[in-house]
Amino acid sequence: MKKITALAMTLVLVVALFAGCDSKDKDVLKIGLVQLMEHPSLDTIRESIIEGLADEGYVDGENIEINYQNGQNDMTTMKNIAQTFVGDECDVIIAIATPAAQAALSETTDIPIIFAAITDPVGAGLVDSLDEPGGNVTGTSDEVSAEMIMNLAKDITPGFKTIGALYNIGEDNSVSVIKGLKDYAKANGFKVVESTVKDSSEVKQAAQYLADKVDVVYSPIDNTIASAMAVATDVFNENDIPFYVSADSMVKDGGLATYGIDYTVLGKETAKMVADVLKGEETATMAVKKMSDMKIYVNTDTAKAIGVEIPQSILDKAETFAQ
Repeated sequence: MKKITALAMTLVLVVALFAGCDSKDKDVLKIGLVQLMEHPSLDTIRESIIEGLADEGYVDGENIEINYQNGQNDMTTMKNIAQTFVGDECDVIIAIATPAAQAALSETTDIPIIFAAITDPVGAGLVDSLDEPGGNVTGTSDEVSAEMIMNLAKDITPGFKTIGALYNIGEDNSVSVIKGLKDYAKANGFKVVESTVKDSSEVKQAAQYLADKVDVVYSPIDNTIASAMAVATDVFNENDIPFYVSADSMVKDGGLATYGIDYTVLGKETAKMVADVLKGEETATMAVKKMSDMKIYVNTDTAKAIGVEIPQSILDKAETFAQ
């Protein structure tokens, strides 16, 4: 009788344990978060997403479980990460940067994917349109036109005629923005000289190629160039070439100036979209959100190093960085 009683009690405990797991699984939502690579802009976005989710009532370790993974700027790694998220039956996948979102979409058309910091989600094959994404993917765009930044360049360093374009030809965002740069240049009588890379090890040589051929250099929001800013800025500063970029972190890391978005705001907006999906909204009809909160960013040390005097009218409304 004692053996039977002990066995019965054991069975009750096992059932209770499994019931507890089921309850926890129902209460705690799983979020997979994959980031292309670590660099300041993307890190700011990730941190702001997590803060924004908490603001929306979704706190990691309480009612959500965030599994953050670094994609190491490698597509195979990101696909493996996405496969893990699918196998774990995540409720939402957050993808920071275009390749991360593309890797996630290649592994699931069922789990909602919310992307952050994608310049051209239509061109990248992620959504049907900005207003009606049409599938399991939507998110926030960090699009800033080359025209806006070149107009800033004309205010800071007027008189240039030749623009160098430094970017990774394998990044869809960059290709899209450089096409816009070429259209702008053609309409305004400028010449564009391109120098492309496939990875960060090629940045120094690509920058050196431009150094004696152009008056200014422009890079879009390019993850490869952003990860090698120290190398690029060394080359351009040695040659007194203004280097205009497209992200605040790239200015902080040595670029001369940009007219860009606030990535903290973008991260918070991404978090709101994730919260809406967790509450039951459909990605297919959730419009991609473009940022309207724009700022001028200037690196005053870089300006001094290359002998450029920033107009006071620009400084009065800019956020400045000094290294």
